[in-house]
Amino acid sequence: MPTTQDISLDELSVNTIRLLSVDMVQRANSGHPGLPLGAAPMAYVLWSRFLRFNPQDVHWPDRDRFLLSAGHGSALLYSLMHLYGYGLSLEDLKQFRQLDSKTPGHPESHLTPGIEVTTGPLGQGFANAVGMAMGEEFLAATYNRPGHVVQNHYTYTIVSDGDLMEGIASEAASLAGHLKLGKLICLYDDNGISLDGPTSLAFTENAMLRFDAYGWHTQHVRDGNDLDEIEAAIRAAQAVTDRPSIIAVKTIIGFGSALAGTSKAHGSPLGADNVRKVKEFFGFNPDESFVVPAEVYESLKAPAAKGADLQADWQQRFGAYETEFADLARQFTVSYKGDLPENWDAALPVYTPADGELATRQASGNALKVLKKSIPYLFGGSADLASSNEMDKSGDDSFQPGHFERSNVWFGVREHAMGGAMNGLAHHGGIKPYGGTFLTFSDYMRGAIRLTALAESSAVFVFTHDSIGVGEDGPTHQPIEQVAGLRTIPNIIVLRPADANETTEAWRIALTKPRSPVVLVLSRQKLPVLDQAKFGSAREGVARGAYVLSEAEGGAAQLILIATGSEVSLAMKAQIELQTAGTPTRVVSMPSWELFEQQPRAYREQVLPPGLRQRVTIEAGSPMGWHKYATDAGATISMNRFGASAPAELLFEKFGFTVENVVKRARAVLAGHPEEEEKKEVLS
Repeated sequence: MPTTQDISLDELSVNTIRLLSVDMVQRANSGHPGLPLGAAPMAYVLWSRFLRFNPQDVHWPDRDRFLLSAGHGSALLYSLMHLYGYGLSLEDLKQFRQLDSKTPGHPESHLTPGIEVTTGPLGQGFANAVGMAMGEEFLAATYNRPGHVVQNHYTYTIVSDGDLMEGIASEAASLAGHLKLGKLICLYDDNGISLDGPTSLAFTENAMLRFDAYGWHTQHVRDGNDLDEIEAAIRAAQAVTDRPSIIAVKTIIGFGSALAGTSKAHGSPLGADNVRKVKEFFGFNPDESFVVPAEVYESLKAPAAKGADLQADWQQRFGAYETEFADLARQFTVSYKGDLPENWDAALPVYTPADGELATRQASGNALKVLKKSIPYLFGGSADLASSNEMDKSGDDSFQPGHFERSNVWFGVREHAMGGAMNGLAHHGGIKPYGGTFLTFSDYMRGAIRLTALAESSAVFVFTHDSIGVGEDGPTHQPIEQVAGLRTIPNIIVLRPADANETTEAWRIALTKPRSPVVLVLSRQKLPVLDQAKFGSAREGVARGAYVLSEAEGGAAQLILIATGSEVSLAMKAQIELQTAGTPTRVVSMPSWELFEQQPRAYREQVLPPGLRQRVTIEAGSPMGWHKYATDAGATISMNRFGASAPAELLFEKFGFTVENVVKRARAVLAGHPEEEEKKEVLS
């Protein structure tokens, strides 16, 4: 049996990484020891011989980015961060998977400085890495000048068999291959085992041939313990500048343990006896835990020290860049701080009724055109629906190989990859990402949206065609439950504006929320512009989530109509009829539940007085959640079934989004029996 004195410093370092990870999992009695035992050599080679990083400044703009897409192997990442100087202590490692620790079960960027982005759900980190590589190419093309290089770094990721099985990874790999992202290098932990058993049960394709077809540079490392072979493969990948690279590194899951090569090593602690045996296998004292030989600590200081020197050199070069390209340098600095240029919103349009009816998707497009001129680092596009989402759709002016300075992205029909890439772009820094598709297709990208919210990313999701107003395309394209579903995601702001002015304000909000994604929910059909000279101010009201758009006339309000989006104009028409018949009625526009709930209680009660419980909510979507605002004395007018294929105006009539039905339901509320009409509507 070898001892720690019998092996090289490289091997000792690798084994230290392995056993710290094993000890973390065993102490927590929870976690995934198999990946760290097998993948530690490739991680060590990458971090010691290639990765450019400075733990003293985890936000250095020109650092290399490293993502552990296989986030279940987080113990590996925490071991690396401890040994390479990121400030994670041994005590932090001992708190692995414990409440309020810096070492949660999967890497979370908002908890642990140095983690680039939250990963874990398989395939997401892969797509995040594609987004980061896109960001590097865009920023390099935007800012680099002859003799002045301020962006020149790699994005590395370790991916698993499970990552490559997920559809989002296939979407993202296809996009990366098309874009020829030469600064993206993936290390594939090819161990042939997933949680339930060998991958031969479900995953028998030649994955590298698939990546060849995507346009990637592919390599095989036959022995995942051969440090020199891994190094040679990474150097070969760096030499290929016109394609992304993936290196299949053949490893043994749980290497060194009695469970090596089996699924039992994947997602459970090894057990006390097996931990002792694996330590003996690697020459460590089986009676000691969380051991780091002094020479390993000393040796692994070098990469961080080198990174600090690299950053100091970069800072000096950036000083020269500031002298010669002052405006670009100022823009670079502002963008990396997550700020916006001065007067960025000064030219945003303001509308009056004289401008005529306008779909909120059109108003969004108008705002985006203005914003892209004032914010050069506003970067994004659509999942092949640019003309419908009202986004820049000029194929000749899009982000393509050879033209990475362009900010309009053709994501293709790849909604999930678009969402994952947006999250990566947001965490790269220097970029404000946005992406669009139809609201009903937000289901395809929900996993990415959820991770974007969890990671506290600043990204803008633009979802058009927001209701049965889609019309003839029918129920496959008419969202019902999507808005309600999006509202249930924590740390997200959903905005469904009522007209063109509310849409402009929604964009203003979307770009000023630094730690949460914003969803814009926009109409296909044209809507009237609400007269701000007569009614409530969109500028103030949208920022507060809900506001009194039109106050009751003829006395104190006896009823409140609460609506969003296209249904606000319907509420305004119903108000006229109700008030003509002698019922003073208040209309509240509520574009965002989340922003409204953030307001002081006094404001919320001013808009929705607790004593006035006679209310009707109107939204052409699921009623879920609306009863909170309708109260038990009120009613909801909503969609309790899928839509149908017909012109939009006929659908709104069929499903009760008419002045006549709003007035009928309102009178039932005033009469004290709102539930009777609601039952009839559900049954119909």
